[in-house]
Amino acid sequence: MEPMAVALILGWWLVAASRAQQVLRPSLSLHPSQGVSLGDNVTLRCHLPRLAAWVWLYHEGGWFYNKRKKKEQDVAEFSFVSTLRVHAGRYRCQYRVSESAEVSVESDPVELVLTDVTYPPSSISLHPEQHVGTGTNVTIRCWNKDYGATFLLHKDGSSDPLQRQESSGGDTATFTLFGVTPADSGTYRCSYRLWRYAFMSSPLGDSVMLEVTPTPAPPGAAGSSHGNLVVAVVGGCTAAFVFILALIIFFLLSARRHRTQRDESPGAPPKKPEAMEFQLRSPVPSSDSEGLTYLELQAVTPSTQPPRPPTAPQPSVIYTEVAVGGRH
Repeated sequence: MEPMAVALILGWWLVAASRAQQVLRPSLSLHPSQGVSLGDNVTLRCHLPRLAAWVWLYHEGGWFYNKRKKKEQDVAEFSFVSTLRVHAGRYRCQYRVSESAEVSVESDPVELVLTDVTYPPSSISLHPEQHVGTGTNVTIRCWNKDYGATFLLHKDGSSDPLQRQESSGGDTATFTLFGVTPADSGTYRCSYRLWRYAFMSSPLGDSVMLEVTPTPAPPGAAGSSHGNLVVAVVGGCTAAFVFILALIIFFLLSARRHRTQRDESPGAPPKKPEAMEFQLRSPVPSSDSEGLTYLELQAVTPSTQPPRPPTAPQPSVIYTEVAVGGRH
């Protein structure tokens, strides 16, 4: 019998978990969101993505509130008219869809931190003092009367603390703002929370004023910047011109190399040097008074073309000396 009961419970849990995944998550908000002191009125609002009749508010300490709505609404409010220490802590909310067993998952947590005015406020110091230039690192030091605590750095106008730090040695915390800008100008304060009461806070302590002045540009910086721009443009144009010129030379050399290789390829007919042949025109030598014999020769240029019909002879006559009887 017991195994059957375990199986039924497990099955119901799996069904409920599956349905919870299909129901949209609610959200929880706190009003006012900060600066709530012991005895003040505070309201927690659970925002419902679907109309619901049952809404639960859970406290991390283990207890919870539930509220049944007489009329379906998209917001459920839980108020504490006069807050007590037990009300401080972390809260979540959850809802069930009307006329159904579908239950949503819990919302993201919201912290209710209560200020106890009986805590002595912390002290604060600033280094360098007050007026600094842009880019300076600023150190803010906070301390109390030797309480083990977590310190928080606040800036007027910001809803949440800027930084949080455990105290060193139990009573001091050091915050550093790196490379400040004019946006960091403002009033800073510190608070702390005792380690044994994580959601009880001291009131804000004394304040320090930080003023960040823009660092003026050095003389001639604008002219130097303009000159650097001109140099950069001229340099870019020169580099582009050299690159294009190099490409043109490269393509010309490549074309010339390709033409040379084509002329020297095995399939191309070799070029024949022009030559001159001599043809004997007159079979009868003639001689002059000095005993020299002359022969008339015709200059002929070899041709690879087939011979053409003879035309009117216009021979070129060249004379050469022939040795006769041992004389030249």
